[in-house]
Amino acid sequence: MAGHRTATLGREERTPLAAAREELLARLGTEQVIVDRQRLRTYECDGLAAYRVVPGLVVLAQDARDVETTVRVCAAHRVPFVARGSGTGLSGGALPHAEGVLVVMSQMRALREIDVENERAVVEPGVVNLQLTHATTPDGYYFAPDPSSQQVCSIGGNVAENSGGAHCLKYGFTTNHVTGVDLVTPGGDVVELGGKAPDAPGYDLLGAVVGSEGTLGVVTRVTVRLTRLPQDVRTVLAGFPDVDAAGAATSAIIGAGIIPAAIEMMDALAIEAAEEAVHCGYPDGAGAVLVIELDGPSADVEQELADVLRLCDESGAFETRLAADDLERALIWKGRKSAFAAVGRISPDYIVQDGVIPRTALSRVLRQIAELGEAGGCRVANVFHAGDGNLHPLVLFDGSVEGATERAEEVAGGILDLCISNGGSITGEHGVGADKARYMPRMFSDDDLDAMQAVRCAFDPDNISNPGKIFPTPRLCGERPGRHQGAHPLQEAGLGEVF
Repeated sequence: MAGHRTATLGREERTPLAAAREELLARLGTEQVIVDRQRLRTYECDGLAAYRVVPGLVVLAQDARDVETTVRVCAAHRVPFVARGSGTGLSGGALPHAEGVLVVMSQMRALREIDVENERAVVEPGVVNLQLTHATTPDGYYFAPDPSSQQVCSIGGNVAENSGGAHCLKYGFTTNHVTGVDLVTPGGDVVELGGKAPDAPGYDLLGAVVGSEGTLGVVTRVTVRLTRLPQDVRTVLAGFPDVDAAGAATSAIIGAGIIPAAIEMMDALAIEAAEEAVHCGYPDGAGAVLVIELDGPSADVEQELADVLRLCDESGAFETRLAADDLERALIWKGRKSAFAAVGRISPDYIVQDGVIPRTALSRVLRQIAELGEAGGCRVANVFHAGDGNLHPLVLFDGSVEGATERAEEVAGGILDLCISNGGSITGEHGVGADKARYMPRMFSDDDLDAMQAVRCAFDPDNISNPGKIFPTPRLCGERPGRHQGAHPLQEAGLGEVF
């Protein structure tokens, strides 16, 4: 790989990374370029802490020019680079390269423009998701995508992973709310894709960039669609004896032509964790709960609410609660939003998965997941977007027990296989990253993967923009297509170790 070649200057041999480090220090200074190994370790992983790689170099970008400078230096020396936002990703998408540069965007938090008349906002990539909603609420608007980490995750990261959230059932994913970006290509050029207009003519390059996980370049500015605050919002908490009954209620609601803003499900183990962590007061003895949120014109919401309560009752709900005010609504959501972190109260370690299945297969797949967990000696807590079948099973284990980690990983992988065999996908919103690249051949043919690689190569012929992610092998552009193997990309690309 080009990143391992050396350049000779007099009697001294320098690696490409050393040459890039010298140039970046000269251009950006020691305040923005981190070279101390102890400080570099701060950035060794994203939210998926099982994979850790100490970056070769970190650049703290303060504006778009810093990003452009960094990428151009990397391109000149053929040094790999990885863009990082808040580091909350759960697929190893922001995992650094040991011989590369990590470009940290978290200081780029300017709200460049809030254009209420055109229902648009222009933001830097480090802007925190919820920050934009808080800024636009006084004008009667908000930013609809709402990942559970929205209090800390960045919009740049949302763009990279095409993040969703609880309300994506009605409002769609990040891609439905991005109308333009400024992109620094892997060659260091700056291009503008889209803008404030609803749709730009020509190829949908913007659609290719959103969800590309940083493999096509670095986004330095994002134009997003603002959504008007609904006239009315009603939040229902329904307790069911088991997940089958909750699944039946979900299907009945959607089948009746009702599209709630959100339908979220938690099983008994996830409820137990949430109660331990935030004391959310969910119904005692529930084998599953649904959090159902309806919004829109008041007259429509009132009719939908009556139908939802009736359908829950007919499906076996033993308790339903309607939030009386914003405080009760926040408490209902607090249990759901805290679920990922909450399982730390009932298990020393866990793996969070992210797969998708048809909504009609919920009950069957949840039973199969339980069987997988029992066979592997792991408990599995389920919390997910029931309305669109986006599962987030949490595989619980104790890493101090010999063999427990390996068994948990086998269960997590088996869950993805279940999703594929039931007509679903290996990811709904967390991305593929480094974690799930080896599962791509189970979902796509060699021809499919080669077509995707061709798109990447068109943007990044030198394979320096977040290499080793998404695809199961670190093939270089121009190689002859060949059989894709399932080895872990960290091992094949030499990015680092799995801890």
